[in-house]
Amino acid sequence: MVKSREHICGEDCRRLVVKLGTNLLTAGGERLSLDTMASLVGQVNQLQKQGRQVLVVTSGAVAAGRQELGLAPSTGSGQAPDRKDIPFKQVLAAVGQGRLMEAYHQLFAWHGVVIAQTLLTRRDLSDRLGYLNARNTLLALLELNVVPIINENDVVAVEELEGTTFGDNDNLSAMVANLVDADLLVILSDIQGLFTADPRLNAQATLVTHVDSIDAEIEKAAGGSGSARGVGGMATKIQAAKLATASGAAVIIADGRQPEVLLRVLGNEAIGTYFAPAASKLESRQRWLVSGPPPRGKLRVDSGAATALKGQGKSLLAVGIQAVEGDFQRGDVVHVCDGGGKTIACGLVNYPSEDIARIRGQRSERIHELLGYAYGDEVVHRDNLVLV
Repeated sequence: MVKSREHICGEDCRRLVVKLGTNLLTAGGERLSLDTMASLVGQVNQLQKQGRQVLVVTSGAVAAGRQELGLAPSTGSGQAPDRKDIPFKQVLAAVGQGRLMEAYHQLFAWHGVVIAQTLLTRRDLSDRLGYLNARNTLLALLELNVVPIINENDVVAVEELEGTTFGDNDNLSAMVANLVDADLLVILSDIQGLFTADPRLNAQATLVTHVDSIDAEIEKAAGGSGSARGVGGMATKIQAAKLATASGAAVIIADGRQPEVLLRVLGNEAIGTYFAPAASKLESRQRWLVSGPPPRGKLRVDSGAATALKGQGKSLLAVGIQAVEGDFQRGDVVHVCDGGGKTIACGLVNYPSEDIARIRGQRSERIHELLGYAYGDEVVHRDNLVLV
């Protein structure tokens, strides 16, 4: 059953992705606003204290690079002209990424919170092993109460800079929400949410507070592109919301300049525009794992492992595997079968078939000894496994 805003934004929200736009982080100016960033960081810290896991997808590297080099986004000044070509924007991102992360590091450190820089490209998430590596890394960071600070790797990826693919990290944030099975994606910018029309052009435009499904009418109301400082406009935010809700996450688009906006959103205050998930996370992930990638093989497990998977929600360990069928690689989808050959689950494997055959029946601490490497104790982690 698809949950309402009250359910999603209450105690049921255990994991959320927060996307911070360039115009928000610069407070509409030409440089990073440390006051704005400090307020948002403090709110993330409070959400962590409530027992929630928070991932931050941030823009602002290019703006920080302009600040570091003394350039204005339009006319140019200082030591070098502010060119418009993609390679120069990549230079700005390279210069600004360190400054952006330094600001986050200092602000989170005041609260005793450890952060981890994570640079991603679409290629990382479309590749099977890249997807699995990114997912496992982010989930491991969350288990250690580390806040991942995620940005597109603009130094090697030009799509976001061109404004044709990710769109100011909006779509990246939706992909991250899907990657980690987030309950909620909060997209914060300098706009209140989705309006019935462009409020800058139509004084009769009103805020849309709730969207059950994103249809052609909603997409039409989203209008055009973003500002000079940021790439993403409402259209890219709607595109991101469509992707995230299809994956089972709820989405809220809100004005990040409002006082304590994150705490109020997670306190069930009706702020911004709420987009209901199109399916539950379980339904979405089960549909992807069961109906999407074809299984590359089978793992036959003993009764103890079958009970642990079905009744206790455990991961599949090597010690419980009796036999390996098929030829598959790390990151492939496999079926997990009980002793009678009945499929009880499917999931993404952390090891190739050849290596699973070597470690089957062995305790997890022997994996490194037997293989010379280890990707973790689990052959199939519970977060990458669905019962069928």
